[in-house]
This record gives sequence, C-alpha cells and structure tokens, in this order.
Amino acid sequence: MLKSVFAELVNEGRVLIIGPIRQELLSGLREEAQFNRLRELLRAFSDLQLKTQDFERGAQMANQCASHGVASTPTDMLICSAAYDAKAPIYSTDRDFQGYSKVLPIRLFTPAKV
Repeated sequence: MLKSVFAELVNEGRVLIIGPIRQELLSGLREEAQFNRLRELLRAFSDLQLKTQDFERGAQMANQCASHGVASTPTDMLICSAAYDAKAPIYSTDRDFQGYSKVLPIRLFTPAKV
C-alpha cells in the first residue's frame, strides 16, 4: 500500500526532496548498478533549494528537541526545517519523526485509510 500511495504522490507532483535526502538515499549502495538506477530515478525530482534560515531553524529545532530529551540528527532537523518552511508534511517510515512531531511544529504525512 505504501508504494502505491507514494507513486500517487509522485504522479501528482506532490513530492519534494532536498539534497541531503538525495545523498542519504544514495549512500551505502554497494552495487554500482543499484546506485546508478536509483540516481536516475531520483533525477526526476528537483531539489528544494535550501536557504540560510533552513540551517539556522534546523539548529534551533535540534536544540528544542534536546531540551525535551529527544535525540536528533542534523539531517533530520534540516528535513524538519525545510518541510516547515515549505508548509509540507514529512513522508517517512523513520519512527524518529514521530518523536520530533511531539516537540516541533511539523506535520507528518499519513496516508488515508481505504
């Protein structure tokens, strides 16, 4: 079901990506053929341009999480910051974002139940 929901979002042009997500997705692929295939698929998406304020807000969000005892990573906080600025929900299977959403003013994408 998740694959079909994601495919629908892609087809509707509702998917945003930032450079660090692209890098994270491509990192760790051991086979060059896998890397090349995923790289070509990801090239269908333009990177959302990050601004200085995205990095500053990301640091502020990391501090906010830390003050509530929620561990975070710089990339995750940059994702949260960029999504907040774009007024876009975050689509992720990473459970860390559920914890972030309890502290930060972010929205998570939840597929409608059929």
